Parts: sequence; structure tokens; C-alpha cells
Amino acid sequence: MKRDELKKILPHREPMLLIDEAEKIDDTTATGRYTVTGDEFFLQGHFPGNPVVPGVILCEIMAQTCCVLMADLDGSNKTPYFTGLNKVKFKEKVFPGDTIEITCSITRSKAPFYFASGSGSVNGKVAVVGDFSFALIE
Repeated sequence: MKRDELKKILPHREPMLLIDEAEKIDDTTATGRYTVTGDEFFLQGHFPGNPVVPGVILCEIMAQTCCVLMADLDGSNKTPYFTGLNKVKFKEKVFPGDTIEITCSITRSKAPFYFASGSGSVNGKVAVVGDFSFALIE
């Protein structure tokens, strides 16, 4: 799925739509990709002269990729809200020009809550990993 298709299933819009493309591999796993252009709002102050993608943005990229899996769950008129982050580790910096590749999986669920794990890599090196949870709410 490219951005136009993603906008049909995700509530996010620019400047907070932070995946360029995503693919549902199976019912529990998805992959996504985002190329950092250098023009993003979050790089303006993080850090001037040495722009680095903030860790919370990396978590949001993972979450949006995971939301592709939830688009068909529990009714399509519901919005996924973050309810938690656990065991998040930042292992490599992500810079303008980098493409971060995300893999995420739903690990368990008890509607309306969904639990997932994900990782993001740049050039084959893991940049971020973490577990997160969502609630699907009308």
C-alpha cells in the first residue's frame, strides 16, 4: 500500500502520516517503510545542525505500521489509540536520507486492546525495538 491507500485505513494525515508504504504479510504481521527527507517538522529542533529522528517518532512509525493490521479488526469505524510502550530500545540514530524499514506483529489481543512488538532497521542495522499496545475506540 502506498500513501493514498494508507489514508483510507489510517486516521493520520500530514505532517503526522509517517509511513510511505506498508504491506500486510499475514493476519498478524506487517512491514512498513519511511524515508526521512530532512524537511520533517520534528527535525527543525532535533537538533539544529545535527538532525536526528526523535525516538518518539520512531515509535510512532512502528505504531502506524502496526495499525495496518488493525484496519479490519473490530469494525472499520474505530480509531487505534496508543495505550502503552514497553521495552523500547534505541540502538542506532536515524538521519535525513535514511529509509527505516519496520516489521511489526500483533502478539495478543483482548478487544478492544491489542498488543504488538516491532523493530525498525536502517541499512540492515536495528535502530529501534519495542512492545506497544493500542485500544480500538469509536
